[in-house]
Amino acid sequence: MVDETNNSASLTEVKTLSVGDVVQAKVTKVEEKQALVDVGYKYDGLIPISELSSLHVDQVSDAVSVGDEFEVKVTKINDDKEELVVSKKAVAAEKAWEELSRKMESGEVLEAEVKEVVKGGLVVDVGLRGFIPASMVERHFVEDFSDYKGRTLTLKVVEMDREKNKVILSHKAVLEDELKKQKGSLLESLQPGQVLDGTVQRLTDFGVFVDIGGIDGLVHVSELAWNRVDKPSDVVKEGDKVQVKVLKVDKANERISLSIKETLPGPWEKAAEQFKSGDVVTGVVKRLVSFGAFVEIAPGIEGLVHISQIANRHVATPGEVLKEGQEVQVKVLDVNPTEQRVSLSIRALEEEKVEKAERASRREHQAFQQENNQGLNVTLGDLFGDLKDKLK
Repeated sequence: MVDETNNSASLTEVKTLSVGDVVQAKVTKVEEKQALVDVGYKYDGLIPISELSSLHVDQVSDAVSVGDEFEVKVTKINDDKEELVVSKKAVAAEKAWEELSRKMESGEVLEAEVKEVVKGGLVVDVGLRGFIPASMVERHFVEDFSDYKGRTLTLKVVEMDREKNKVILSHKAVLEDELKKQKGSLLESLQPGQVLDGTVQRLTDFGVFVDIGGIDGLVHVSELAWNRVDKPSDVVKEGDKVQVKVLKVDKANERISLSIKETLPGPWEKAAEQFKSGDVVTGVVKRLVSFGAFVEIAPGIEGLVHISQIANRHVATPGEVLKEGQEVQVKVLDVNPTEQRVSLSIRALEEEKVEKAERASRREHQAFQQENNQGLNVTLGDLFGDLKDKLK
């Protein structure tokens, strides 16, 4: 009598199922091509290997184990044959479409494991098959994706097409958002005068772009070195680690002006040791002005030859004697590194040459006179000696 009561109770607890119902299932057996699950029906349901996941599954045991619990959708019932077919994939896909649609709209970031590396990109499991095109994996070019399998990536949904069962995701979009935030934070913290470490990213005709931690700043060609630079490639190359000084920050336009030369010892710091009053050096005429000429005597160091010091005669304009690009010898009159001034003279050298020539001429004249006098003295001595002998 007790047994009949229990059987009767058991029968009343059996669910009534229809195709399309979603029910809780528990794995009772794992076979090669299918899994059996208890869904509370009068017989177990069957999940074909193709209905376990939206991704390819080689073995059932790779996807489920005995005792696992999850929801399934009824896809076929045939009580006459005690056939109940259910799908795990269908429930997961339905939830995934809703969840991914919401996250695409909100821009929310999700995580997913890379399941496959295929031609053109990566396949991830997001409740259904998600694809990351190669161009959307990283901000930089990646030649080989083989080591991405098994990695978990942060992703954004960028495209969905339910009819075509297509979901496109991007890891690059997440990285660019993070970079944008980092860039904004860095822009706020930057101040002119700061010295930072950076990496040369790109070379152009007008300068180089240096990454200073997620944001690029421009080092104009004039700020690469203290000496004149014709081509940036003469000084740096892509990938070089450099120190830069922040010159200007334009937060509104996200532009940063940097300098490499400002982090290097300036030419004027060595000027006092390199040049002394009285030194004679060779330089190049860089500029002619009404009051004189500026001559470069070392990279970054220009001295002034005042118009009164250009020649040992009256000069109306510097152009009468000099031209830009001309190589000249100059004498250092004075060095003032503090004020970055050097006074030079061409006239002093000319006067020294004239004076030297005059001294040489005087020496020659004196030598000539000495020789003549010596000759004259001998002759007179001889004459007087002879005369003396005769008078005796």
